[in-house]
Amino acid sequence: MAEMTRGANVSLTREIPNLRGLVLGAKWNAGSERVLDDNLVFAALLCDHSGRVRSDRDFVFFNQIASAELSVQQLEQALGDDNVQIEVDLAAVPGDIERIVCVLYVNEGPAQRRTLGQLRSCAIRVLNLDGNAELVRSEELATGFDRETAVALGEVYRHRASGQDEWKFKVLGQGYSQGIGGIASDYGVPL
Repeated sequence: MAEMTRGANVSLTREIPNLRGLVLGAKWNAGSERVLDDNLVFAALLCDHSGRVRSDRDFVFFNQIASAELSVQQLEQALGDDNVQIEVDLAAVPGDIERIVCVLYVNEGPAQRRTLGQLRSCAIRVLNLDGNAELVRSEELATGFDRETAVALGEVYRHRASGQDEWKFKVLGQGYSQGIGGIASDYGVPL
């Protein structure tokens, strides 16, 4: 297992050439903030070369648990210590999808006035779909949160070199004080 800092990236398929799929897991600790804990949403955005989703079908979250072609799916039950997990079948990801961005946001409504700055801990990790071995984990991200209500935790992205696709992972840790609206604006998600 390697711990990665914000901005760091690693080539997953260079390290594991036969890698066929991933599990992206988010783990957080909200302490006694039960309302915050119950209203955090982990989601995946399938983005094209422009860094934006093609349509609302590329937004995988609790109301739409799979992408249209089923390459990205939210798992019904998280394994291990993660609060929630998303599975990615790398071979099934459409060719025009360049990156899969994992985000965490405070669902609006009962969680108003809650922020990610109230989290005691927050991290994203990447597991090999075959056997669930942990490949990488982000550094502790919660220490960088304050008034943010959403964060882009990390991304799996396609790097094309010498006619071959290479899949990499990058820790982002980019916060948004405008919540899902800020993420929607940056990534073109129709709300």
